[in-house]
Amino acid sequence: MKQRILKSLVALSLTATTGSVYAAEVKLGVFLGFTGPIESLVANMGPAAEQAIKEVSESGRFLAGTTVSAVRADTTCIDSAAATAAIERLITSDKVSGVIGGDCSGVTTAALTNVAVPNGMVMFSPSATSPALSTVEDGGLFFRTAPSDARQGVVMTQVIMDRGIKEVAVTYTNNDYGKGLADAFQTSFEAAGGSVTISAAHEDGKADYSAEVGALASAGGEALVVAGYLDQGGKGIIQGALDTDAFETFVLPDGMVGDALPAAIGPDLNGSFGQAPGTDSEGAGKLVEMAEGYDASSPFAAESYDAAALIMLAMQAAGSSDPADYKEKIFDVANAPGEQILPGELEKALNILGAGGEIDYVGASNVELIGAGESAGNYREIEIKDGALATVKYR
Repeated sequence: MKQRILKSLVALSLTATTGSVYAAEVKLGVFLGFTGPIESLVANMGPAAEQAIKEVSESGRFLAGTTVSAVRADTTCIDSAAATAAIERLITSDKVSGVIGGDCSGVTTAALTNVAVPNGMVMFSPSATSPALSTVEDGGLFFRTAPSDARQGVVMTQVIMDRGIKEVAVTYTNNDYGKGLADAFQTSFEAAGGSVTISAAHEDGKADYSAEVGALASAGGEALVVAGYLDQGGKGIIQGALDTDAFETFVLPDGMVGDALPAAIGPDLNGSFGQAPGTDSEGAGKLVEMAEGYDASSPFAAESYDAAALIMLAMQAAGSSDPADYKEKIFDVANAPGEQILPGELEKALNILGAGGEIDYVGASNVELIGAGESAGNYREIEIKDGALATVKYR
């Protein structure tokens, strides 16, 4: 009891000295699609973000010993009304001081513009990639460790062309993510001399995609680009195309990259290929080694750990958990100059910042924020071999 009282007196003394006021506990929202078309990816993304939160909280070095806890909320990935209600609860009922998420671009945009911006809340997405999010009016409150799909369109063009493929059909999930990626890819691919025979939307959650597959097959192409979700419509399109021999090779952008897809489709998917954000950096390897009960090599797991870490490090740099204060420090802690910080070194970073020093958070995804606060972008090229994902190279 005496020790507890002494700690409280020390905290009060620090508060009086610095002029900062710290809550007894800081809450962070983990705002991801725990149900819906990418739940197999979120099963690794959520725990990755929570591992960073646990690491900081247990260090005892955050904001004069303040603890941090995670509060989960479900975006569903596709239901903007549900996502908006979920983030409203995080902010007004749970009183979070920052939000890791959203995940899918449409629900992220809705939550940001309808709730986060009016409430002055920072959102840091690990996986919302729509190019439109680069220019949204966010009041300096939105950041992402994921690169824009404007970048992915260029990388996907390179991946396809390097395999000698010059003519493709495109199907995309009918939302901000799918349309944004399809448009960015088509612009890049055609500028590089390729031909898109058709670019057609599909809806998620349908039992039968025969009509969509028929239209794609009529247009033809050497491969089918599927800008969708691996647990719903994208998977259904691929299975329908294989069942009718419409296509045998599929290009898989980030929303389609995950172990669940080859497990569901089987050996017919062998030879298909694609890309997702990823790096072979030292930080990526460290997170894989230290991951607790999840697969840190899964797409967007590294970005989730990094998004959570950057919010807390910015708070430490600002000496405040108020979004109005710490949003100004996110670029400072994410980029040079300063001592480079990798996963597992968050206590070290907190100590440096607490002493008034500078850090350059590299993290698990080789973070470098550009523009309005998004990742410059590193990609892992994958191929399906022997019924499993295999990394071919990094770009």
